[in-house]
Amino acid sequence: MFMTESPNIFEPAQIGGISIRNRFIRSATHEGMADADGAPLESLEKLYLRLARGGVGAIITGYAGVLPQGRCSFPGMLMMHDDRLVPAYRRLVDAVHQEGVPIIMQIAHCGSQTRSAVTGMSTVAPSPLRDRYFSEEVPQELTEDGIRKIIEAFVDAATRVQTAGFDGVQLHLAHGYLLAQFLSGYTNRRRDRWGGSLENRFRIVSEIMKGIRHRLGDYPVLAKMNGYDGMKGGMRPDEAVKIAKMLEASGCSALEISSGTISEGLAVMRGPKIPTDALLAANFKVAALPKMLRPGFARILPLIGPASPKPYRSYNLEVAALIRKAVSIPVVVVGGMHTLDDASRAITDGAADFVSMCRPFIIEPSLVRKFEEGKQNVSRCTMCNYCTIMIEKEPLRCWNGRLPQSA
Repeated sequence: MFMTESPNIFEPAQIGGISIRNRFIRSATHEGMADADGAPLESLEKLYLRLARGGVGAIITGYAGVLPQGRCSFPGMLMMHDDRLVPAYRRLVDAVHQEGVPIIMQIAHCGSQTRSAVTGMSTVAPSPLRDRYFSEEVPQELTEDGIRKIIEAFVDAATRVQTAGFDGVQLHLAHGYLLAQFLSGYTNRRRDRWGGSLENRFRIVSEIMKGIRHRLGDYPVLAKMNGYDGMKGGMRPDEAVKIAKMLEASGCSALEISSGTISEGLAVMRGPKIPTDALLAANFKVAALPKMLRPGFARILPLIGPASPKPYRSYNLEVAALIRKAVSIPVVVVGGMHTLDDASRAITDGAADFVSMCRPFIIEPSLVRKFEEGKQNVSRCTMCNYCTIMIEKEPLRCWNGRLPQSA
């Protein structure tokens, strides 16, 4: 296996040839801090510098679009679809590198999980299946030519990532975005060579990996993938293990294990309460309701139950452990890793090689340093999920379970 026996979470390590000062990784998090062209704003550089100075071992950027068609519906998405964006990202990378921290760019295409009202283009997917959350339209089924253009766009974007000086690139194969839609038997209903068997559903990822390896050699290529989701006929752990093996065989450098899809709605958010006032303030589906119905909607939502099923902590650890036993490349686990004990145990028990976090770093960019210095061993994040909802309206920040009256 990749790890030595009982490693310390604060020890240096390597992931895909990238040297990391500890085993804490900032997981990709949409920041909403890009300009209209998709270039990073100064606020993003400041955020990454706070993370770097706060002790994190490596930073994975929020997802960057490989094509305008695949841009997300939230404002301020990073983009990597044009060579003209490279100089701005090179400046960002240089600033982070001055702090001695590697930075990896995640690239993605949102598929049907976006809105043509925002992108100005039709949504696309492996099959013309209406998304349960982004339900305004039926996506166009991708043609052979359309699939080839998307493969080329991912390879081109990865090339720009390397040119900009990033230490590696991560393919977003999770959370119901386009590549995850191809992998899932729920969203991929095709009967051609891009659908049906798992090998066929994996083909688009295989072709992207082949293209990147042909062009960029041994450049680190990571993948974020689902270990499971809540969709009928969707991803299950046994299939995820097979996909992990296929990714390793294709030349993938490391795997980050997550879960869930946006189509699951509130159920995908792990936390004890539904952020009702945030939904009323920012969610596009709520905004579409007549004003007179919104107060009633706010009263009904809490009666539905908690925002998600339990557990709220370490909820991807079991499937990450299954995958780690099946592959020899590093495995990163994300999801509910909010305490130093849980994170350390994931490493020492051999369930994962690295731990990545999202929400804890929003409220405390310096959390790793606090852990290492013994100042605290639990994140202050309450899993209120206001950050998850308010990103539809404003750049990333911690709301700590309460909106100002002006929001």
